[in-house]
Parts: sequence; structure tokens; C-alpha cells
Amino acid sequence: MFNKILVANRGEIAVRILRACRELGIPSVAVYSEADRNALHVRYADEAYLLGPAPSRDSYLRGDKIIDIAHKCGADAIHPGYGFLAEREAFAAACIEAGITFIGPKPSAIAAMGDKMTARATVTSAGVPVVPGTQGTGALRDDELLAEATKIGFPLLIKATAGGGGKGMREVLSLEEMPGLLASARREAESSFGDGNVYLEKLLLGARHIEIQILADEHGNAIYLGERDCSIQRRHQKLIEEAPSPIMDPELRKKMGTVAVKAAQSVEYANAGTIEFLVDKDKNFYFLEMNTRLQVEHPVTELVTGIDIVAEQIRIARGRQLSYKQDDIQIRGHAIECRINAEDPYNGFVPSTGRVTLSIVPTGPGVRVDTSVYSGIEITPFYDPMIAKLVVWGETRGQAILRMRRALEEYRIVGVRTNIPFHQTMMDSHRFMGGQYDTRFVEERFAMPEAGDERETHHPEIAAAFATLVAHHETERAAQFVMRNERDTSNWKWVGRWERLHR
Repeated sequence: MFNKILVANRGEIAVRILRACRELGIPSVAVYSEADRNALHVRYADEAYLLGPAPSRDSYLRGDKIIDIAHKCGADAIHPGYGFLAEREAFAAACIEAGITFIGPKPSAIAAMGDKMTARATVTSAGVPVVPGTQGTGALRDDELLAEATKIGFPLLIKATAGGGGKGMREVLSLEEMPGLLASARREAESSFGDGNVYLEKLLLGARHIEIQILADEHGNAIYLGERDCSIQRRHQKLIEEAPSPIMDPELRKKMGTVAVKAAQSVEYANAGTIEFLVDKDKNFYFLEMNTRLQVEHPVTELVTGIDIVAEQIRIARGRQLSYKQDDIQIRGHAIECRINAEDPYNGFVPSTGRVTLSIVPTGPGVRVDTSVYSGIEITPFYDPMIAKLVVWGETRGQAILRMRRALEEYRIVGVRTNIPFHQTMMDSHRFMGGQYDTRFVEERFAMPEAGDERETHHPEIAAAFATLVAHHETERAAQFVMRNERDTSNWKWVGRWERLHR
């Protein structure tokens, strides 16, 4: 058993991990930047320590400070969550060198799968199919990439070898536009990951983005927990995930799951991880990349399998064997996750910042909300705009969609704009309801209603009248009081006295 676990992250994922620690009876430690002094994860932890200024490079990316805090507070394990230091092999190695358990894979596995070119070469040698693209593990110059592009064919993608989340990624339709896109992709990759190296990959049109969740322990056991469909994306940023995928059948699931486990075992992987694939119209699948960490969308897998993935991560890091065998994994029902972001869907999804004056989360059967936002918290421009994950479960996909509609209708966030209207529109889309979408669906075959439609029509006079009525109603309620009984006691006591007098 760990003495203490330090959570080297913020936001909803930090809260999620802290809750798992509390359920396991393990004391927890939070770290925070100056901008997160009043954050929910700071309140949830048993102890909390200041890291530094708001920018992540001065706070959540300071691995040296985090390890120093772990030593000072007596934490013997660090959970990195996702993002920030979660996929930094140097940080994982530094934890081990400092005598602290890193709750994640060993550094060599992070290195092998964290660099996308190395990952492609590794899984190819293991017999796993990959998307056509540049081969090898070394860095390529621009002129070499331009030569490779003509061999691969257009359209194609420029992708950063480090990191993920769509950073350092550009779509290329012709050779003429490629030099400028290469330069911008390298700049963004360097800014986001400290590594400007990129590679090329064929852009598969009409493909689905399917990922397989795996768990592996240090004793050679590895299993897959089914798949998640992450095809609803905008500019390569996932917006909606669901499990199981509408296109999946038992035979394809077993085949992809077996390949995913094989890919993980090729680097002696241990802990939770995700193998991402592209699946074309003919259900041919190709390895895309491996995320050597907990995924944002892990809750949908938890809901359909009943497995607490974070708790399993902690068990594996303690040297325990997996709690489950492959035959124990059963997919029950259907789960959908909507990422609730602080951005304006009617204005090009521009990020929205400010103070949240009201936050009312939906509840009820089959509804789960992972969030760190509460009334009064400040949404700053320093970090990712995701403020919550709204997840629902239903016995069928149809029931899950209906439940998500109801949950989105109940969700109230005032003070910043959110993309809830986008999700509501998507849940009403006939193509989404029919499961007929791919990775380019949002950008090519989906549109938000015009800002001037009924939902967005502004009537300031009516709004002012309603506001006045609400204010008056609240004032009246606040002014109400109950007068004391004339007898200075309750009627029940008077009846009791009367009965005693007439016995």
C-alpha cells in the first residue's frame, strides 16, 4: 500500500484520481499553480502545495518541483493523469531515480510509444498494420519529407512525432502548399512538446477513429477492455466518444483487441494504455498511435465494463496482478461522453473565459459528470478549455442518446459560454443517431444553426422583464417569515394537554 499519492495534474482528472485514492483509503496530495489556488482538486486532497505561476511551464511542467514536493510531504507515488508530464519518459525516469513510484508505464515503454515514428517501427516489426507513411525512426529534413510526400500520395497529414491532441498536425492537399504547412507544424510541435520533429501519414478518407483500452501488469498479463469510437472530432480534437462503436461486431472487436494487446506486449507495457486505430469503410484497421497514459474518455469504458481503470492503475503500480482476466470482460449497454468546453460554438469555437456564476450539473439514472468547476470558480486562459465530461449510460444506444439529450438540457453553466448547444445539435442529428459518421463529419457534413435562429434570438425587453420578476420573487421569498402561534405553543401540544385534562 502506498503511504501517499501525489497527483501531478489539475482539473477534472485530478479530482477523479483523488476520489479513487479516497475510496482506496490512500492519503492524497495535490499541487497547484497560482491560478488554481481555489480549484476543486486543491480542496479534495488531504494536502496541497503551491507549484508556481499560472503558465504550465512554470508550474505543472516543473517535474523537479513536483518530485521535491513529493519528498517533503512523504508521498511515495505520483499519478500524472493525462497531459503535462504524463508521457514524458524523463519525468518517469526521474521519479524512479528519486525512489518514487510512477503510476504509469516504465520509461522505456513511454519512449518507444511516445515517439510516433518509433512506435510505428516497433508495431510494424510485431506484425501490426500501420497507416501508410514515412518509415524509420530518425528525423527527416524538409526536402526529404517533400520527396516522401510524392511517394505516399495526397491528401496526407503532417504529424508531430511527440505529443498528441492534434498539436503540430496539418492536412496537406498538394505539394505546393506543403512547405508552408511543414514550417507551421514544426513551430507548433516545438512550442507544445519541445520537439519540432514531424513525419507524414496518408490521410484515410471516410475512416473511423477507434481506440482499444488495454490493461497490463508487471507479471506478463494483458487484456483489452473493448473499444471506444472517437470519430466525432473538430480539427483533430475529440468532442464526443462512445462505447461500444456503432460499427463494431464481436469478430472485429476480438481481432482489434488481440492486435492491441500484441502491440503493447511488443514494448513490455505495464499499466493502462490505449492503442488507437483508423478503420476504413471496408473495416480494415491500421495502427495510428499509442497513448501511454490514462485517456480523457476512459469513463465510457468504465461504464460499459464496470471496471475502475484508475484503481487498477494504482493496483498495477503496487506490483499486483490484474484483477480481471480476458474472459471476465463483458460489454454491457452503451455509454456516450460529451466534452463540455468553455468555448462559443456560434463563433468559431472561440475559447471563453470568466467567472462561473452558476453551475448546476445534471443528475439522475445513468448520468455521470466528471468536473472541477463550481459556482464562483474562474475559467482562465492558461489551460485547456475543457471544464467537464458529461457521460451517460443506457441499456441501448438509443436510450443513451435520449439520456444525453435530457442531461444536456438540465446542465446549467452561467458566466462563460460553453459548447453545450453543439452537443444538443449533434444529439438531434439523424446521421449521428444512425451511427453514420467519420472523422471528418463535423467539418464537412455538420453545421450549427445560425446565430439568428430561434435558439439564439435576443429579446432584451423580455429578458429585463423576466429578470425583474425573478428578482421580485426572490425578494419576497427572502422576506417571508412564520408568525408565532397566538397560544405561544404548537397545536399538537394543546391537543395533548386537552386529552390529559379529560381522561
